[in-house]
Amino acid sequence: MSELPITTYSPEGTLFLDAILDVFRLNSRLLAEEEKLVQPFGLTSARWKVLGILSRFDQLLTVPQISRRIGLSRQNIQRLVDVLEVDGLVEYKINPDHKRAKLVSVTLKGQQQSAAIRQVHIPWTNHCADGINTVDLEKTLKTIRTLIGQFGQR
Repeated sequence: MSELPITTYSPEGTLFLDAILDVFRLNSRLLAEEEKLVQPFGLTSARWKVLGILSRFDQLLTVPQISRRIGLSRQNIQRLVDVLEVDGLVEYKINPDHKRAKLVSVTLKGQQQSAAIRQVHIPWTNHCADGINTVDLEKTLKTIRTLIGQFGQR
């Protein structure tokens, strides 16, 4: 029976692993906070992500486009958009560029809901950023986007 070689993480690999574990912890805390923020509006964190993406961009998006922006599977986004449609927060529109991939549009009710949530979300977001300087936030964002790009190339 052959033995597996013993390897160790490089110093950078160790830091990267620590960063991954902390990102997991941060993600869990962010999800819990988002759930608390949007629960009074009858939404889940996942539904708010979809509605938030659609409200943030001044264009109609398809389910696959929403999926890429959020980083969830197309099937999961489809399910969420279908629920939002039943709730009257979004509607499907014909896509002149694609027969099957309909465009998703925020309804007036969805715009009002999104605006109400932003009244709570904006102060919360600004509070979370308090005490972190812009340079550090820009470096963090650049690093995150670099990592996303590296994983997107596989």
